[in-house]
Amino acid sequence: MGNWLRGARFAGAAAVLMTALQLSPIPAASGAEAYKASRAADGKADLNGIWQALNTANWDLQEHAARPGLAVALGAAGAVPAGLGVVEGDEIPYLPAAAAKKKENFANRLTADPEIKCYLPGVPRATYMPYPFQIVQTPQFILMAYEFAGAARTIYMDKAPPNPVDSWMGHSVGHWEGDTLVVDVTHLNDETWFDRAGNFHSDALHVVERYTPLSADALTYDVTIEDPKVFSRPWKMSMPLYRRLDKNAQLMEFKCVEFVEELMYGHLRKQPSK
Repeated sequence: MGNWLRGARFAGAAAVLMTALQLSPIPAASGAEAYKASRAADGKADLNGIWQALNTANWDLQEHAARPGLAVALGAAGAVPAGLGVVEGDEIPYLPAAAAKKKENFANRLTADPEIKCYLPGVPRATYMPYPFQIVQTPQFILMAYEFAGAARTIYMDKAPPNPVDSWMGHSVGHWEGDTLVVDVTHLNDETWFDRAGNFHSDALHVVERYTPLSADALTYDVTIEDPKVFSRPWKMSMPLYRRLDKNAQLMEFKCVEFVEELMYGHLRKQPSK
């Protein structure tokens, strides 16, 4: 009886303690405020390195449950992992016609997703695809090189030249706000999506990126999206990016064109004459 009573008292005390811990306010982490980034040669925050997002935004920007993939033969290997979402408020404010187009994109995603066709991924999607990317920083230029499809872009930090044409990776102009790299991206074409769920944009897309050091091995990546042809208002997404700490970390080749030749060019194959 004594042992049972002592056990009951211990269990009760543990339950009270757990309840107290759950109800007590958790102090906000002050690491982002206290951290002072290391300096590059020009005294700016040093963002050099190989980085990668560890989330499911490339599958779907918004919160989503795990679901089967379209290629049934792949089974679990082709399934979609669950994700908490990266969109502020978990709402993408589509205009009515654009919302219908998003649903159509989702229904046709097996062949319509530009990623499947090996198009350059665009901004911001290149950042959170499940591949690493590298930042090479100088005072005048910042180069971002992406593993997927060998994509790359130059961020002009001083006297950016005009950009006469729209392109997949757009035209990037940067400046510093304290330790935060702010990048204004324009002249993006309409040939890219935000994710595999069919979230899309037009050629009026305007992206503002903010890269803020969170620790020696992490950045906070904040993005503001504006496109008056598709969305009723600007909206935001945010996520951490992590430094790749692998021994001899480097970008590898992912030249995906050869993986999609049949999809892209199979219909052009000359058929044998009968």
